Amino acid sequence: MKQVLVGVQVLLILFAGAGPLFGQAAVPPLSLPDAVELALTANLGIKRSLEEINAAEALRNASRTGFLPSLGTSYTYLHRNDERTTRSPVTGQATVALPQDQYTWNTSLRQPIFTGFKLLNEYRLSELGLDRAEVEAKLTRQDVILDAKNAYYSVLKSLKLLDVAEQQVTSIAAQRDVAENFYKVGLSPLNDLLQAQVQLANAVQRRTVAVNDLEIARAQFNTVLRRPVNTPVVLVDDVALTSYRPSLEESLDEAQKQRLEIRVANLDVDIAERQVRLTEKDYFPAVDVVGSYVRIGDDWQVDGGVGISDAAGWNVQATATWSLWEWGRTGYGRKEKLSRLAQSKYRRSELLDTINLEVKQAYLRTKEAEQNIATVGQAVEQAKENLRITEEQYKEQVATQTDVLVAQTLLTQTETNYTNALFDFKIAKAFLLRAIGQERLE
Repeated sequence: MKQVLVGVQVLLILFAGAGPLFGQAAVPPLSLPDAVELALTANLGIKRSLEEINAAEALRNASRTGFLPSLGTSYTYLHRNDERTTRSPVTGQATVALPQDQYTWNTSLRQPIFTGFKLLNEYRLSELGLDRAEVEAKLTRQDVILDAKNAYYSVLKSLKLLDVAEQQVTSIAAQRDVAENFYKVGLSPLNDLLQAQVQLANAVQRRTVAVNDLEIARAQFNTVLRRPVNTPVVLVDDVALTSYRPSLEESLDEAQKQRLEIRVANLDVDIAERQVRLTEKDYFPAVDVVGSYVRIGDDWQVDGGVGISDAAGWNVQATATWSLWEWGRTGYGRKEKLSRLAQSKYRRSELLDTINLEVKQAYLRTKEAEQNIATVGQAVEQAKENLRITEEQYKEQVATQTDVLVAQTLLTQTETNYTNALFDFKIAKAFLLRAIGQERLE
């Protein structure tokens, strides 16, 4: 068993130091700001958000052009089965009225005068869409920061838990050696040695689990940074504690002011209201002014010809169009948009309730972990002293092997609880800062 334990320890050392052993350059440690910056740079969600902003901006610019005049041209060729003639009532002579082949070139300039506020509402909708895309991009950024924080502290937490597991293996292995020596000289029964060996096997198993948990945490960290999952992860051991001072009520008020989701919900309501106004365009006539310049000819050069008295001309016309009856289509369309507006308002109300719940949950978890740090921190020192005393008593044969193993288990559990409380506080605080809409890196 001892040889097996030594072999496992050697493998772990080789695994942990594989880079230096194989001549790889040392990996510089990443701080939390470094990790967040790398995640923000590589995240595809942020890249999609930027493209969405570009698309919304292009749509706004396109909507703006609706207010401006549009210039167009057309070239038409018409072939008749025969030329059209007219006969003079005086002389009886036939003259060509329309040639057999007719070419027409038309250039027109159209300027909308009034569209039932359609153009204005479409432009306002495009502006709201751009505002929404920009807020969504900021939301994505906050989510990426939270993911990076969570992954960062999860790696440090797993690393600390592995240290605890390593210490447990080392301590129990030393105790197993003492029990083996006592057994050989007849100072302790075989049962004590067997207990130590079983506890050592269990500790080695827990260490193996801790090693795998650390590798999984590193892989998740690399995934957040969009790096290969096997990329070495070396982090700055940042476990500085900064207590969260604001009260629950202050946190709730801050969330109502800062949460970008509320801004998105408000924009959704504004968009729905503007869409209602857009459906009302058919209640008004549409007025356009069109100016045209026309050239006609009997060949491709459109320069007059037989039967064409005037080869070129221009005109200006104003057109008012108004659909007076469409079987209630406009009214039904408006009613549908009113229902969409009501849904947007309901979703906003639901969001406010959800945000309050998120803030309270995150606040309570943060305070719980913060209190546990102080409580369990004192217990760790007490558990260490208890183990030291028990080991000395065992060497003096005034305590049993079971007492030592119980003390060791108590210390391991206490150190595990302290590590969990320490990093649960950091992670819970990260979620709380996200819940109130802040991007502080702590």
